[in-house]
Amino acid sequence: MPATQLPNGSPATASAVGEAIRNTATALQLSQPAAHLVHSDEGAIAVARELAASFAVDAVQRDAERTPPVAEIEAFSNSGLWGMTVPKEFGGAGVSNMTLAEVIKLISAADPSIGQIPQNHLYMIEAIRLDGTSEQKRFFFELALKGYRFGNAFSEVGTKNVLDVRTRLTPDPDCDGFRITGTKFYSSGALLAHWIPVVALDESDHTVVGFVERGDPGLTLIDDWSSFGQRTTCSGTTVLKDAFVRKDHVIDHWLAFERPTTMGAVAQIIQAAVDTGIAVAALDDTLRFVRQTSRPWIDSNVERAVDDPLLLYRLGEVRIRVHAAELILRRAGELLDVAQSDPTTETVAEAAIAVAESKAMSEDAAIFAADRLHELAGTRSTLGQYGLDRHWRNARTHTLHDPSRWKYYAIGNYALNGAPPPRHPWF
Repeated sequence: MPATQLPNGSPATASAVGEAIRNTATALQLSQPAAHLVHSDEGAIAVARELAASFAVDAVQRDAERTPPVAEIEAFSNSGLWGMTVPKEFGGAGVSNMTLAEVIKLISAADPSIGQIPQNHLYMIEAIRLDGTSEQKRFFFELALKGYRFGNAFSEVGTKNVLDVRTRLTPDPDCDGFRITGTKFYSSGALLAHWIPVVALDESDHTVVGFVERGDPGLTLIDDWSSFGQRTTCSGTTVLKDAFVRKDHVIDHWLAFERPTTMGAVAQIIQAAVDTGIAVAALDDTLRFVRQTSRPWIDSNVERAVDDPLLLYRLGEVRIRVHAAELILRRAGELLDVAQSDPTTETVAEAAIAVAESKAMSEDAAIFAADRLHELAGTRSTLGQYGLDRHWRNARTHTLHDPSRWKYYAIGNYALNGAPPPRHPWF
């Protein structure tokens, strides 16, 4: 993979890349994609394990310095994993949703910011599969298989709710296409993307997605993401001023929610996988720290922390929740695979509820494990040199993506009254 360079052509050190993105995000030069092909579910998981080991090495430093994971994301997309869900008939591996969830979990256990960044890219793969024309599928799936990355410009600040879209897609007869003007936030991954899918309303007030190519003079990307957690997801602001969209680069996204589809559930299982990965990492770091560094409490009357009975009790609680989150995530993937192959009202509702259960459980496990880490590891675990506080910060930040209280409501309503969950990107 070619070395990443700054806009002026100089080598890209971690700190230099971070400064470049902060000051001239739009001008950041991305390397030419050169992705491998993933051929199977087993191959995808093997590649994810290898990448995760690499991404974990500097995860603490990236978090502490807010260093955008430029080289890591290029390695991630060039590995072929960003194209792993492309259907087989278009040259992809068409991996199962169980595999999709496992890959994101593995990467997120190493660095959940990196695990979150492809979420919207993978969301768009599903959107294109469901409602893209044959020509759009061939074009965009080929890009994904080559290693091109799709970012996102979906959410808007100051609207009445997350489904409120004010950005408009306006016909431009002079260029046989459309123009988009608007401002978006939470643009995870856009700073490092080759294409920016933008949610907008068409002339009929239908929700569509228009793909804006990086480098368009009407596109500005700003790295102003200042959250205390998930610090390096590059989830800043996207500003569009008469940005150009070709006619054949518009997806009628509203159609995905007019009929039973797996659109929302695919988006949600990726979020659940990120949280499950955080929970796994927090548990692993708890075990490591207690074995190597922690001291037993004086009243335990034991010589080693690993023999402290109340510590062991608490640790058992954590392990059960983390394992439960992993198993429920796998079950959600299984039911999502069924619904994807046979999308009926019943199968889609069952899959969406299973994914909601996974999202609720993974949130609980991630926050619980991250919090118990410090309780069990002791005061020394809070020292900055270890960076262990990142687990709680990441869990708390990422789980705010959409409230689990509404998952519990939908799950109960479905179980008792047979009421299907709502159809939108958060279900």
